[in-house]
Amino acid sequence: MAGLETTGSNPDVGLLYDINGLAATAPDWADRVVTFAGEHGLILALVLLTLWTWWRVRRTACREEAAGAVAAVVWAPLAAGIALLVNIPIRGFVGRPGPAEQHRGIEELVANRADFSFVSDHATLAMALAVGLFIAHRRAGLAGIALAVLLGFSRVYLGVHYPTDVIGGLALGTAVALLLSPPASALLTPLTKLIARSAKAGRLVWSPKGTRDEAVPVREEREQGRDRQEDGVRQESGAVGVSRRRDRDLAA
Repeated sequence: MAGLETTGSNPDVGLLYDINGLAATAPDWADRVVTFAGEHGLILALVLLTLWTWWRVRRTACREEAAGAVAAVVWAPLAAGIALLVNIPIRGFVGRPGPAEQHRGIEELVANRADFSFVSDHATLAMALAVGLFIAHRRAGLAGIALAVLLGFSRVYLGVHYPTDVIGGLALGTAVALLLSPPASALLTPLTKLIARSAKAGRLVWSPKGTRDEAVPVREEREQGRDRQEDGVRQESGAVGVSRRRDRDLAA
């Protein structure tokens, strides 16, 4: 197909020139930072955020809740992979060339991979991962979504995508992560529950340390209650003994 509109009158193209034009006036170090972030850095940050989320949700006191949350974390990278697979036929069907192939004056800061532009793989992967994390942990998910948006912006800055390529990728990643989440949860949660009950692999899903931390106050409260009960019994026994001695003295 001819692909999406690429004329200069298209606001998509105008925004491309505005964002990519920043690279022409930015210092070299800024271009290097954005290049690293857009190619590898932000994806690496999302991977580290995924690992942190997994570590965090394991410490839930309830084993069933931890199993469900870990299943959601596992779904996040799976959703990213599925979204990339879904994008393959979309890219071929639309067949949109990269911005530098269609417009003069576009400063392409990374090597052209000679593939189609719509939809952005980077934006698709990042948003699917971020939305998957949002299902598991709200704050981590919001941070992931912010990273995905920054990644999309960097792809336009680098001159390898139109803004609509990025928007399409963010939408595709969101759709795959949300729409397939219920069946994925139905398949993954029983597996994580089974692992949580395992003596050896249980820590991957449910942190015993977190459970012990929650259990300490309960044990202390029970012990304190037992001590109070024993003190009450001793006091009652003492009162009974005094009463009996008083009765014997009166009888004498």
